[in-house]
Amino acid sequence: MGRRRGWYAARAVALAAAFVGATILLLTLGQSMWQLAVAALFGVLFTQTAFFGHDAGHQQVFESSARNESLARVLANLVVGLSNGWWARKHGRHHANPNTIGKDGDIATGALVFDPADAPGRTGVLGWITRRQGWLFFPMLTLEGVALHIAAVRTVISEPDLPHRKTEAAMIAVRLIGFPALLIAILGPGLGLAFLGVQLAVFGVYMGACFAPNHKGMPLLDERATIDFLRRQVLTSRNIRGGRAMTWAMGGLNHQIEHHLFPRMPSVSLRKVRPIVRDYCIERKIPYTETGLLNAYRIIVRYLNRVGLGHADPFECPLAAQYRPR
Repeated sequence: MGRRRGWYAARAVALAAAFVGATILLLTLGQSMWQLAVAALFGVLFTQTAFFGHDAGHQQVFESSARNESLARVLANLVVGLSNGWWARKHGRHHANPNTIGKDGDIATGALVFDPADAPGRTGVLGWITRRQGWLFFPMLTLEGVALHIAAVRTVISEPDLPHRKTEAAMIAVRLIGFPALLIAILGPGLGLAFLGVQLAVFGVYMGACFAPNHKGMPLLDERATIDFLRRQVLTSRNIRGGRAMTWAMGGLNHQIEHHLFPRMPSVSLRKVRPIVRDYCIERKIPYTETGLLNAYRIIVRYLNRVGLGHADPFECPLAAQYRPR
């Protein structure tokens, strides 16, 4: 317990110090194009804050559930500009039914299509995008930050039953109005908006590039599938190889299999149980997927292109298929 507290305390101090340093650069560089590099830095820091909030949302930081929830709420709404209530519900459904058609909102058809059955119905501009969605995946991630902020605003406006709705609305307003206003006041309209554009693009790409390798391109499960918890989590998840640097860069999401099996385990500890989980899966003949980051991206792009072109059940997993109802 003490080691966990020390890890998260050090992580919080480092993140706070980085924000202070980035703010000093913002205030002192003046009307310089170097401000766009500072914007990219803010994009990275907001993503790292989202990772910290993810851990708090999974009850990993404190022993107290209330303290974890409060921390997650502040980090998500006030610092990052996302609705914690919206994320908690969506993410909870995802963990219960990863890559399950009709149950996991992360694979619901939107700008991208993950279910091959939905691809034939896309026509016009959307159809053109869908047929090329693998190649367009990373360019489209530049808009993901904007989409997440829009989802946050839509949630606090349209969902009266959202827990802590007024608090979330106030925090999101401060973040989404205050930060752009501060940028324009310091840098002027032109450079201020350019700064905001770079920050949002880096935030979206960084978030998407870390979350996508977790499950995209892994088998999809029918909503009626009766698979035990272990297989449901392992078959649909992918680990990313790498040491401590990869764990830091991906906020612990590189150990996705272990995270799904032990969602309350601190992300820094997941690497310790990885050999146990891997060996157990090998013993039980359950496919344990682990690959390098670049190869994961290659798989995702190929998968999205195949889905977009109408290939049925690309990368079908035989072990997952045998559990589907006939």
